[in-house]
Amino acid sequence: MAKIEVTAVGGYDFVGKNMTAVKIDDEIIIFDMGLHLDNYIKCQSEEDENYISTKILKTADAIPDDSSIEDWRGNVKAIVTTHAHLDHLGAIPYLASRYNCPVIGTPFTIEVLNAIAKDNGIVMSNDLKKIAANQKFKISGNLELEFINVTHSTPQTVLAAIHTKHGVIVYANDFKFDMFPTLGKKTEFSRFEKLGKVKLLIVDSLYAQDSIKMPSESVAKQMLKDVMVGISSKGHGMVVTTFSSHLARLDSIYNFAKEIGRKPVFLGRSLSKYIEAGETVNIINFSKDSEITKFKNQVKKTLKTIYKEKDKYVLICTGHQGEPSSIMDQLVNDKFDYKLDKNDIVIFSCNVIPSEINLKNREIMDKKIMDKGCRMFKGIHVSGHGAKEDLRDLLNMIKPDNIVPTHGGFDMKMALAGLAKDMGYKLGKNVFVMKDGERVEVK
Repeated sequence: MAKIEVTAVGGYDFVGKNMTAVKIDDEIIIFDMGLHLDNYIKCQSEEDENYISTKILKTADAIPDDSSIEDWRGNVKAIVTTHAHLDHLGAIPYLASRYNCPVIGTPFTIEVLNAIAKDNGIVMSNDLKKIAANQKFKISGNLELEFINVTHSTPQTVLAAIHTKHGVIVYANDFKFDMFPTLGKKTEFSRFEKLGKVKLLIVDSLYAQDSIKMPSESVAKQMLKDVMVGISSKGHGMVVTTFSSHLARLDSIYNFAKEIGRKPVFLGRSLSKYIEAGETVNIINFSKDSEITKFKNQVKKTLKTIYKEKDKYVLICTGHQGEPSSIMDQLVNDKFDYKLDKNDIVIFSCNVIPSEINLKNREIMDKKIMDKGCRMFKGIHVSGHGAKEDLRDLLNMIKPDNIVPTHGGFDMKMALAGLAKDMGYKLGKNVFVMKDGERVEVK
């Protein structure tokens, strides 16, 4: 009899630290190995040049506890990472060497992984395999991996489908169905129709509570244009902060900066990593008409040089969640020879990720910006995650026999379970709401 088991290693109690292991007969596939970003931020700022060790990350509870699959360790055939976000691949340099198997991802994702490992002085022993979206790869005699292109907030994101003799296992974490993407291709819906019988779907539940279809990135682009191009900024500085991995958003910022006659200046290690990876695989080409500064001393020197002519530049940095010691935090706290002056424009092209630490940090940061008299624009953003109606469409298209909600706390997972119930599924029978460390057998 077919035997499929799922172990919820991480990402099932709260948002972050995503890691799932699936056993098909005697072979195991691991999907993602991510960081818990709040805990990661506590032990190291992204702008810090100091090495961060596995021991520090374990102590900070920033990487998954994979002891729940210790009994499976010898039979892991592949680590599959679906995209280049730290909460999905950031722990791979620290944990992957425990498993004698390849790490598989799209070209951009593997380039980012290489950059993270290099930055932390880690030489990975695993074979790193680059598989393009909409391609297949034979993992073993019984298992074949297929990558299906989907839209998300970072390039070359995929759904991972494992073809087995018992049916298909689909790992859909993260995605949305953007019909008008600003960078890259639309979701390859035609591949869903050709999957065949889907035995199991492991699926993102982050926005399952929101009864909407998530808006397109083109909406965020227009919102950004309304602010960057549509308001008078002559004589004043302009700072935009967003996610370093969001190349589509960075591309919009870059182009609007040039449209208003300003030079884009990218600040910090994290942005540099993702830009370099994007240029390596020919997704973007920012180096030609912008300045990219990586390390602290470079950032300080650049900001001191351009301060007197600040209206000729757009500063682009991270720190949008109010992270202490980030570039944005240092700007707000006057740590550079570049000051935020009255009527300077500060744009948060993001939403606040609603954790206690983020909400507190952003409250402090926002007050300081307002106290300086800056013009502040918040929420210039749409999410890269599908909401309830995107999830409904996915379930209707692939019609899985069984569903495991992931990427969220209890309420998020139960919202997805509720959607599944409305569509004829039954909790505990073919919908399994799991916690970190739990294991379930799919009949």
